[in-house]
Amino acid sequence: MKRFVTRTVAPILAAAVFFGLAGAAPTTARAEAMKVAGIFETPIEEPWVKQIHQALLKAQDEIGIEYTYSESVKAADFARVMREYAEQDYQLIMGDAFGAERIARRVARDYPETAFVFGSGIGPADPNFGVFDNWIHEPAYLSGMIAGRMTESNTIGVVGGISIPEINRLSNAFCAGAKEVNPDVKCKFSFIGSFFDPPKAKEAAIAQIEAGVDVIYAERFGVVEAAAEKGILAISNMSDQSSLGPDTVITGPVWDMWPTVKHVIALVEAGVFTAQDFGGFSYMGKGGSYLAPYHEFEAKLPDDVKQMVAERQQEILDGTFRVEVDESAPRSD
Repeated sequence: MKRFVTRTVAPILAAAVFFGLAGAAPTTARAEAMKVAGIFETPIEEPWVKQIHQALLKAQDEIGIEYTYSESVKAADFARVMREYAEQDYQLIMGDAFGAERIARRVARDYPETAFVFGSGIGPADPNFGVFDNWIHEPAYLSGMIAGRMTESNTIGVVGGISIPEINRLSNAFCAGAKEVNPDVKCKFSFIGSFFDPPKAKEAAIAQIEAGVDVIYAERFGVVEAAAEKGILAISNMSDQSSLGPDTVITGPVWDMWPTVKHVIALVEAGVFTAQDFGGFSYMGKGGSYLAPYHEFEAKLPDDVKQMVAERQQEILDGTFRVEVDESAPRSD
């Protein structure tokens, strides 16, 4: 039985002009499209993976890369899939490797001429293994400020995947933002032990709602559905998920991988790629994260709440306010 799915996305060959590196003149069209592969442990619909995938699709449309991807690749297949792409002369291989990170790093050493860039909580490895991460704690903090002002029960919740630093820092930032504007807020945290299990996430959310939570941070897919069914407010995560519950989802952190992908492709194209930590491109100041539009809540949120968030957002962008990075395991109040 096939355990994963591979898709080839036809490149847009009409994309004749490719951007240059900062300070360099733009280059003209390549004779052949640059070959880029994506390898993902979870299905494309999982928001973390979806954001990487969407950025690579944008690179296909705007730059003209040849993009192929494999989704739902289990750890047992990860090395084989990586090797297949490397041996087919893909110049750049990107993906999520948290569950198979040691495997990915070992394979990368065998193909020093190929650029590998994977999601990781560990640093890069010379000569060719770069890393990135979803540093979206800043809009998570802003979302928490909204939750702290919108809660009526003074009890808000977070349903996360696994208590790892990358998820902990979002959960803690959300709670910290809420407590800044409402010291009476109590935060509840639940972790489902999986990066993608919508039914389990929904079940955990319902348990929190029944315990009094009336604004919930949907760090994992499945939580918004529970919030919509139970009629409470939700904060989405990583992508704009308002369409899943227009009367439920206020806003949420959006992770935009385009600045990261664009920069990495430019380095590979110029022949100057080195193993680096590209995580900084996910900060709000780099355009790698932001707060999703309010959509239906544009008219529902009190003006003073919107003003409060707008001012703090500007402070973050100006560098006059810094959201603390707290990666410790969060504990419910």
